[in-house]
Amino acid sequence: MSNLVVVGVDGSEMSLTAVGAAATAAARRGAKLRVVHVEVPIKPRYAVPDPASATLVHEAAAHALDVEPGIAVTKAVVTGDVVHVLEAESQAADLIVVGSRGLGGITGLLLGSTPVSLAARSHCPVMTVREEHGAATDAGPVVLGVDGSPDSDEAVDMAFAEAARRRAELVVVHAWQPDGTASGTTPESAAQSLAQAVAGRTDTHPDVTVRREAVEGKAREVLIEASRTARLLVVGARGRSGIAGLLLGSVSQAVMTYAHCPVVTVRRTA
Repeated sequence: MSNLVVVGVDGSEMSLTAVGAAATAAARRGAKLRVVHVEVPIKPRYAVPDPASATLVHEAAAHALDVEPGIAVTKAVVTGDVVHVLEAESQAADLIVVGSRGLGGITGLLLGSTPVSLAARSHCPVMTVREEHGAATDAGPVVLGVDGSPDSDEAVDMAFAEAARRRAELVVVHAWQPDGTASGTTPESAAQSLAQAVAGRTDTHPDVTVRREAVEGKAREVLIEASRTARLLVVGARGRSGIAGLLLGSVSQAVMTYAHCPVVTVRRTA
């Protein structure tokens, strides 16, 4: 582990919420926080740093220290494509945090470009937050969505670690549908998938209380509903289809958009 949390900022209220979440995440890990603003040049060959960018990252870093005074914070302004820059930053990070939309406030635009694309390419887990998540308290469980996919398996380890850091209950949820459109077609098979998902993890995290729930319904709806009472939702970045052209699973995109708490997406990188 690199012991580094990276947060992308753009000067919006949304990104300040992300900064607060990232600062808290860094404090829980005993990690450093790196605040990064990406300038997208109008003419790439004549890129000149905007003086306002230095002010932006300085204010973001100050906000981080207001939230968690004891953390170490560094700042950077990088010119380039937002997703490419943050993907590069993720190679040296344990977690990267972004807001689900930016300055324009157009959810469909920036959610479709930056957070979703980043979650599909990042070399470390990605946490997405919305402004309303800023008022969230440290109450409720960590919720983990599992479906038996490789990315889902990677997410299990992340969820156990997050629950341990927060001293929170871990609720492991598997959504199933009787018509065969989901991996668990019966309550019994769903329960078996849940047992397999957490096998061995309870030994490595004996301090984490685990509750397993097999819920009939569509995965996105089940997880969004579970997020109402959660402090964090953890999912794999891609589902069982494994379609190369589909950069991020539809369930992952849905919860990033509509979940009532911060969401961490975990992509298998090996």
